[in-house]
Amino acid sequence: MDFKENGMEKYLVGQRLTEIKCASEEKNAVFLLFTSEEMDKKLSIPELKESLCHMPAVRDAHVCKAEVRGDYFYGTVVTPRYTQEEKKIAFSYLITENMLAICDDSGAVHSLVRHLMREKCNVNGSTGRTFYEILERLVSKDLHHLEKLEDQMVQMEDIALKGVSDNFNSRLMSLYKEVIEWMKYYIQLDDMVCELEENETGMFGNEEETLFHIFEKRTGRLLNESKLLREHCIQVRELFQAEIDIRQNGIMKILTIVTTVFLPLSLLTGWYGMNFTGMRELSWKYGYEAVIGAGFLIVCLSMWIMKKKKFW
Repeated sequence: MDFKENGMEKYLVGQRLTEIKCASEEKNAVFLLFTSEEMDKKLSIPELKESLCHMPAVRDAHVCKAEVRGDYFYGTVVTPRYTQEEKKIAFSYLITENMLAICDDSGAVHSLVRHLMREKCNVNGSTGRTFYEILERLVSKDLHHLEKLEDQMVQMEDIALKGVSDNFNSRLMSLYKEVIEWMKYYIQLDDMVCELEENETGMFGNEEETLFHIFEKRTGRLLNESKLLREHCIQVRELFQAEIDIRQNGIMKILTIVTTVFLPLSLLTGWYGMNFTGMRELSWKYGYEAVIGAGFLIVCLSMWIMKKKKFW
């Protein structure tokens, strides 16, 4: 195989990954790792000359997918995660029986590969096993992240019970959107791994099929966890809305009591405000004091009735 010097990283897939220093070391299965910039330089790889033209560009990747073409798999992996440099973790891949090629612009896969080499992970000379190990480490910390999201929801739940409404909806919707993004990611990842597990090309052995099945089960558990978080988020939103309704009902109750108490007084003032000449109370010496007493009596009687009926 004739590699041009494009800064591409090349690894021999034996029992463990080992970096290829010179062309004479190239044998058996090979793992290629490069960036979009290096890929745009038209990598000269005879074995992949026809395949690389079908390898998706990372910059155009939006979903996790796996597709079959001839005797190889290709596709993309797009995660909701970002690097410290705020680059979205995403990569495209191409898998043949003797070669694994990954295009990674975020540097995440480069870091995972170095981690595999430090651990001296056994890849058993298989491109499928190598790809499985990369996927496995890609999701290794996802459960911990989902637990952090759950802790945030518990805090939001406490805020909802306290009735604090400052920026609550915007914070909750931001959290809800993040959970939905993770849920979609696991749905797509699960479909992708199922495609690899079906092994239409026949390039994977029983061991690789078993490993992809194990990864599918793990993805399914993460998907279920994300669905539970979505339901929890909806419950928190409903709880907050219920608390708002309770507070509004309390305000309306107070307004209703005040209106009920002073309604008879409004009737009294309206009645004597007609000023007919035949109304004897208007010329009565104690008429003003009598109206004050009647008003006070009406208010006390109304409040006593409401207290007895447990209106408050």
